[in-house]
Amino acid sequence: MIKTVQTTPYTDQKMGTAGIRKKVTDVVRPNYIENFIQSLFDAIGGVKGQTFVIGGDGRFYNDIAIQKIIKIAAANGMKKLIIGQNGYMSTPASSNVLLKNHADGGLVLSASHNPGGEKGDFGIKYATKSGGQCSSQISDAIYAKSKEISSFKIEDAPDVNLKNIGMQKLGNMEIEIIDPIVDYVEMMQNIFDFEAIKKLFKSGFTMCFDAMNAVTGPYAIRIFEEILGAPKGSVKNFTPKPDFGGLHPDPNLIYAKELVDLMYSDHAPDFGAANDGDGDRNMILGRKFFVTPSDNLALLTDNYKLIPAYKNGIHGVAKSAATSTAVCRVAKALNVDCYEVPTGWKYFCNLMDSKRITFCGEESFGAGSSHIREKDGIWAVLFWLNILAVTGKTVEEVVRDFWKKYGRSYYLRFDFEGIDTTVADKLMADLETKLPTLKGKDFDGYKVSEAGAFIYHDPVDGSSTKNGLIAWFENGARIVYRLSGTGTNGATLRVYLEVFEKSNFDAEPKKMLERLAEVAFEIAEVKARTGKAKADVIT
Repeated sequence: MIKTVQTTPYTDQKMGTAGIRKKVTDVVRPNYIENFIQSLFDAIGGVKGQTFVIGGDGRFYNDIAIQKIIKIAAANGMKKLIIGQNGYMSTPASSNVLLKNHADGGLVLSASHNPGGEKGDFGIKYATKSGGQCSSQISDAIYAKSKEISSFKIEDAPDVNLKNIGMQKLGNMEIEIIDPIVDYVEMMQNIFDFEAIKKLFKSGFTMCFDAMNAVTGPYAIRIFEEILGAPKGSVKNFTPKPDFGGLHPDPNLIYAKELVDLMYSDHAPDFGAANDGDGDRNMILGRKFFVTPSDNLALLTDNYKLIPAYKNGIHGVAKSAATSTAVCRVAKALNVDCYEVPTGWKYFCNLMDSKRITFCGEESFGAGSSHIREKDGIWAVLFWLNILAVTGKTVEEVVRDFWKKYGRSYYLRFDFEGIDTTVADKLMADLETKLPTLKGKDFDGYKVSEAGAFIYHDPVDGSSTKNGLIAWFENGARIVYRLSGTGTNGATLRVYLEVFEKSNFDAEPKKMLERLAEVAFEIAEVKARTGKAKADVIT
């Protein structure tokens, strides 16, 4: 039986770069999920007769939210839902399932790399039929609907069994419960040389993959241990947990401490990697060696011919504005186009759909290709294993050969978290006015050549987007400032620093960027405005 329930709007359902992201304490409020989903369905013109894909990273409250979504979808005339078994599905796997089934849209219940648990974060990403994140125009329309909603429709029915693979029905709506790992494995086998990687493991090669108690644990067990033959126990923290076992599922040097400590120990395996909560981010390490995300994108692009799916050529490459310029040098050498876009994977989708790019990536540990419309953590790990299998080199040797060929971009990101949003917005507004006036100013060898807002003009749809601020210096250095759209506690100011070196490859990044950091914080008046004398996180 379909019920129409009267409700009152919430004013805080504005979507960020990848969806709505809130504290669990916010979303458990009466009708919060119901309001958002009904607003979404209304904003896109209804879902009658459509097919959607649903899954999530298993974090706290996902199970309850998925049941709500199922019942609202049925009440709104949805034709079919394709749902991951137990409600689990990684973000890249969901994009694949959506594209493979020609679905009309998808919902991934994840707050990505944010903490989980009762006091943690909750999120919902909305993907369009392209397999990627919705546009800003659509998210704005959803927000507008959420502020005026007065009722929602929902089936008055028992919860659906998400454990058993197969077909079910709720009212007139079909529900197909699938094992999403099957389709994902098939896709990876069509991209990479699995036989070469199997031989690598048979030779005694060792690895450690940290799934961080998140959704890619079962994928990693199936692919790395069961199919490719990595030694049993190579995959750690492989059971998805609602609170990620207390871990912060962000694959970086700070939060993936267990893996980092292992890789920098005297008994480190040959290769280390980690994924985040929903499986779209990756971190790559060799023995006592870390591959920065910016270098990672450039390295994958430089070695594309080693991968069967790409050996005949790539269309081009794109990076977020905050990502280092390393991949730009590779693109120039390969004679392919290189695009610079705002932060947010949705900005890559038009470029992929129009066959302008094959690879893309962000500095925040994300890389992917046009095989789907999301970044893909396991894809990046398999890419590296394929490179190592074909070349016979170590991770460090691959990176050092790259630096010799292209030079090294010393690069760091400084996060100032939990800033009052009014303070953060005022800081950025004043900085945007200030930066153009600094042209020609010399900060002890760092002479500003250009400074101002970064504005992206989409070559496909003609839209323009302002996203962050950039200061360029005559010696090739850069400072990028932007506010993150992924936090749930105030605002996060991110400051990105880059210095290019042609021959000095063994310096400590913090030392190389020490003076530029002082310049960056001085220009933005970070301490005076935020009260923070140092960054909360440096990656």
